[in-house]
Amino acid sequence: MELQLLPVKTNHIEPIENLISTSKPFIEANTIESSLDEIRNRHIIPVYAKDNERLISMAEFVESCQSIVTDIYHDEQILQPNIRLSHPIKGRVPSAKFKSPNELEEHEKTLYFERGAFVLEIPSIQTEIDGNLLSLTIGGVKSYNLDRIQGKKGADEMFSFFIGYQNKVCTNLCVWTDGYSKLVGVKHLHELRALMYAMFEQYNASHHLFHLRKLSETELTEHQFAQIIGRCRMYPNLPTEMKQTISPLLFGDAQLNAVVRDYYKDDSFCRQANGNINLWRLYNLFTGSNKSSYIDSFLDRSVNAYNFCEQIRWALEDQGHSCWFLS
Repeated sequence: MELQLLPVKTNHIEPIENLISTSKPFIEANTIESSLDEIRNRHIIPVYAKDNERLISMAEFVESCQSIVTDIYHDEQILQPNIRLSHPIKGRVPSAKFKSPNELEEHEKTLYFERGAFVLEIPSIQTEIDGNLLSLTIGGVKSYNLDRIQGKKGADEMFSFFIGYQNKVCTNLCVWTDGYSKLVGVKHLHELRALMYAMFEQYNASHHLFHLRKLSETELTEHQFAQIIGRCRMYPNLPTEMKQTISPLLFGDAQLNAVVRDYYKDDSFCRQANGNINLWRLYNLFTGSNKSSYIDSFLDRSVNAYNFCEQIRWALEDQGHSCWFLS
């Protein structure tokens, strides 16, 4: 399907409320909080090394997403973007080349961040699952380390973006495959805008919510939970040929340790008194542990958490599916 190129709006879109999306970090590992004004006005824009042509900036990515969301959901309340950054790239202006670091003045320093992630929350579109309030959330990830900036302009610039829901009790993101574009390569901002617009418009919210609710209707026993965790720990060491027959798991020991800890201790998603836990709670234990992921693996693991729990649900409901993690 040929994508229609959308005009880039140069004016800055101001959401209805001057409130930041989510009151707590949606990702924590190795990141700092920033604002759109900060990255727009104080961060330099990376360029291609051989011709000094600029790349699409993080600010343009956020602003483009913001304007598209405002266009599609024009009657809804849209909060300010919550932005998290990591891997700072520092520099200095030529006139300060002989100064020691502690002598540099603010106007002599340059800075941009190699990786960034953001979310835009639409709190006026909400639903409830298993007593948890969810709000529609849209966002994206930019990692300049994936771009070939040592060459000339013309190479693809890589972006990831999503649309899904955020659990208000814990800021966990509920992202699934149909609402996620992984590493889209574009050469111009117009292409990026067109791809985002197409996906956000086509997102089937009711279908996504139907499957999320199904998770709350299926329970694991304590024995089944222990078996799944044990298999998850075995998975990284399986022979390659065996791994190819199993749905991938992207969570490592650090995340699995957090899942087991919170199975006993989490205020919102711990086990029941009899040790049972429904798949909605298990899913949120996995998405909660995902906050310790780095930005460049964060969205992939978010989608993987959903797919993993769906595989278990299908096996438990005996829909002709088998699941190695449960077998």
